[in-house]
Amino acid sequence: MSEQEQADLRLRVARLRQEHADYDVAIEAMIATSCEPLRIQRMKKKKLTIKDEISRLEDQIIPDIIA
Repeated sequence: MSEQEQADLRLRVARLRQEHADYDVAIEAMIATSCEPLRIQRMKKKKLTIKDEISRLEDQIIPDIIA
């Protein structure tokens, strides 16, 4: 993988981390305002999807090396 590709992936991961944090804040606000549970559940599912994407991208950047 070229350095440019790694830099692009790192930028994507940084953006996803920010989006993940934004979802966290939004979910907390929804819980505080007693929003309907189904909407909260959907937001949590989107947040989990983002977390999975972050993990997948990080694995591409830093592959597991068995020493």
